[in-house]
Amino acid sequence: MKSAIPRPFAWSTGHKLALAAMLAYCAWSLAGMGVSPERLASGWEQGAKFIGRMFPPELGKMDELWQGIKETLQIAVLATALGLLLSLPVGLLAAANLSPAPLRMAGRALIAACRALHPVISAILFVKAVGFGPLAGILALVVATVGFVGKLFADAIEEISPKPIEAMRATGASFANVVLFGVLPQVASRFVGFSTYQLDSNLRNSTMVGIVGAGGIGGALFAAFLRYEYSFVFTILATVIAIIVVGEIVVNAVRKALDV
Repeated sequence: MKSAIPRPFAWSTGHKLALAAMLAYCAWSLAGMGVSPERLASGWEQGAKFIGRMFPPELGKMDELWQGIKETLQIAVLATALGLLLSLPVGLLAAANLSPAPLRMAGRALIAACRALHPVISAILFVKAVGFGPLAGILALVVATVGFVGKLFADAIEEISPKPIEAMRATGASFANVVLFGVLPQVASRFVGFSTYQLDSNLRNSTMVGIVGAGGIGGALFAAFLRYEYSFVFTILATVIAIIVVGEIVVNAVRKALDV
């Protein structure tokens, strides 16, 4: 007697119960936060009025706009470069197949601490430490870069083939030679991919840290909101979107050229 062929994507009783529990929790959360159809409808109406006040765009403050954009680009590029330089040793330190347990735990703890802080929270802390300006933004995004790239780099190292490393160690190669000739060639393409993605991410995050005084176009955007200059807000947002789109095109071109 032939056994019944299971239906594709069939839901078991456990799956249905998990879905029902998730939907019930979402409904309870929405009710507790005061989300209602009336509030959403009112929000759409207010949003339409807000968007209407953005036109026509303000083009008379280009000096302020370009100064903010220049700072944003400088923050993103410098933070990415410094963060990647620090991510290399941190990733090596956190890899289980290269470091002893105490060092690996220290590296993982450092990565976890960097990942636990949102860039805006880090920016607030660095603004208190070093004052207002782009330096605080750079330091905040360096922390974010180490947390993200350091973790991915450590995970990539743990997935490499151990045979080249074992062969080099058998010949008496130093740790530096093992890393340079046994580890990095196996993870170089992935590290380039992580780097290009992080640059794109830092371009976006550099616009946020300015809101708390860490330099960049975010400061100009926040000031325009406070002055109710919504037409200038639209100009800033359109410029930021254009920068992100151009950055995405450049990053994709780099990935294609490097085949990563």
